[in-house]
Amino acid sequence: MWDFDIGRTVGIMARTMPFILLRMAVYFGITLAYIVGTGGGAGLGYGIGHISADPTGYSVWGGIIGFGIVSAGVYWVREYILYTIKAGHIAVIVEMLDGKPMPEGKSQIAHATDTVKARFAEMNVLFVLDQLIKGVIRALTGIIGGVAWLIPIPGLEGIARFINTVIRLSLTYVDEIILGYNMRIDSQNPWETSRQGLVLYAQNGKTMVKNAVWLSVFLWVLAIAVFVVMLAPAGAIAYLFPGALSGWGIVLAIIFAWAFKAAVLEPFAITALMQVYFKVIEGQRPNPEWDARLASASTKFRELKDRALGAGGTQAA
Repeated sequence: MWDFDIGRTVGIMARTMPFILLRMAVYFGITLAYIVGTGGGAGLGYGIGHISADPTGYSVWGGIIGFGIVSAGVYWVREYILYTIKAGHIAVIVEMLDGKPMPEGKSQIAHATDTVKARFAEMNVLFVLDQLIKGVIRALTGIIGGVAWLIPIPGLEGIARFINTVIRLSLTYVDEIILGYNMRIDSQNPWETSRQGLVLYAQNGKTMVKNAVWLSVFLWVLAIAVFVVMLAPAGAIAYLFPGALSGWGIVLAIIFAWAFKAAVLEPFAITALMQVYFKVIEGQRPNPEWDARLASASTKFRELKDRALGAGGTQAA
């Protein structure tokens, strides 16, 4: 089965409630922006569409344009969300996993913000590091999840592709785990320690993927349940907008389910996986063979090594 403690994970989630509430405010705020942007665009399009014989067509295009504008806004604030919300929450989770008390006389969010700034003085550095790690994850998927060659029997290629897809989805939170590793060891060269953390993850891939797959199943079942529950109110909201826009009800339900997953379910998964990761790598050193495999498979991993050397890092054996 899995190797994480569900009760401990829920307990840490409860103790980091200020961040859970902040995440809910941000992600549900994004959801509201999509609803207003999509609905407002649809209504405006419908109004303008009366100059033609097809106002419904105009309303659909108005909704699409509104959706696109909000998506562009979300894209531009992604660095802020990573730096202030995701990294800050991870910093607090790591301290709680290690049993460290929160400082008195200071809010949890303020403490987390100071911790992140101490590790990553510039927002852009954390963002670039996160993108490099995400690039390495794609190589990890191929190395850890490359099972197609294990099933050479004709007709089973589809099963192999399905397994690889599940494994790829299970690697979603590797970048957050590596960020937590940087926080935990008080890294002064995040490029080098991220390289080491990725190697440690890869050499313990079987254990990590097993737990990540379980969590992926739990999270997607819950997200789908939220989606089903939200279909009724989302459909009602869409019905109130002019024109035949019932399809937007499904879109809005998907967005709401995404917001709930990002605000509540993802922190749970990250906390659980960090429990497993910190436990399984205890006393280990990065395996040079895995280091070489990642370097040969990923240009992003090689860039991590180059940046580590440029920052004065020494590579572990």
